[in-house]
Amino acid sequence: MAHHLNYNEQIQKYSFFSTKEKAWHNLGQVIQDYPTSAEAIQHAGLDYDVEKRTLFSPSLQNCIIEVPHYFSTIRADNNTVLGVVGKDYQIVQNRDAFSFFDAIVGGDGILYETAGALGKGERIFITAKLPDYIRVGKDDLIEKYLFLTTSHDGSGSITAAFTPIRIVCANTLNAALRNQSNTVRIRHTSNAKQRLEQAHKVMGISDILSVQMEGIFNNWTKVRISDNELKKLIQSALAPSKEVFKTLQDGRTDDLSSCFINMVDSAFEYAMSDPTQLMETTKGTVFGAYNAVTGYFQNVRNYKDDQAKITSLLMGGTGQLRTQSAFNLCLDFARKGAKAFILN
Repeated sequence: MAHHLNYNEQIQKYSFFSTKEKAWHNLGQVIQDYPTSAEAIQHAGLDYDVEKRTLFSPSLQNCIIEVPHYFSTIRADNNTVLGVVGKDYQIVQNRDAFSFFDAIVGGDGILYETAGALGKGERIFITAKLPDYIRVGKDDLIEKYLFLTTSHDGSGSITAAFTPIRIVCANTLNAALRNQSNTVRIRHTSNAKQRLEQAHKVMGISDILSVQMEGIFNNWTKVRISDNELKKLIQSALAPSKEVFKTLQDGRTDDLSSCFINMVDSAFEYAMSDPTQLMETTKGTVFGAYNAVTGYFQNVRNYKDDQAKITSLLMGGTGQLRTQSAFNLCLDFARKGAKAFILN
């Protein structure tokens, strides 16, 4: 699996750090104590500024002309061109991204776990752990994380998301309730004041979702689901369209693609045999059914590279969409049983 981490030629290190855990593909720096935001920037190799510079182009008369309304974004420490942006584009420096996190909890209690840069340094990401846990049953703990990514090439907004992680198997349980998103996106045209306001919005989201998810997950541990119903829930959650969903309802399994069948079989095998699925809170329960789908995308599915995995799980990709579908199905099943699999 490709890593796409930025390699800093000047200091001959990869731009990535992790706290205590093994570094990404054994690259980057592993530290033992949680760093401050200033230390995290240093460890991750993110201590560079990005500048917006005038864009020029050669003309037919062999002279250089200025390109109006567009600028290049330049990594100031090595003059690498990162992208081309419009006149209204506002650069968010790497230190500002960490300041965004610090502002969420006043700098106290937030634990920086990983950070790094991809490509030439045009995209950065940060994960930080919040205090306390979501507790399911007596011993099943879910850590609360915030994930942030931003780019310096004009390709996307600043994205911050609340992302619970089940400790026992590192499943990303990133579900949003039906009327509550777990993600905030901020345009690069926003000013510092607006970004700070959005930072507090992210914290509000995490507080609300933590309480609601804890109640929902604990309820799911008390709702039993048979093996046959589990298989149907996995099929329904992984169905890429209403047409496939309808095919499942009609029992026309011969019309399903081998790719879809293999995906369902892999998720079902994970649900039935992985040791993390045999805990009291998961085995034969709706909570276990939800973990079967999230566990498949987190621990079983193969991705082209790590960036593809991040996109799938955290940035609106297939993994996030299908786990949201599983979350909604589990909500319905907990209320009305097998009727949850009936297409309206």
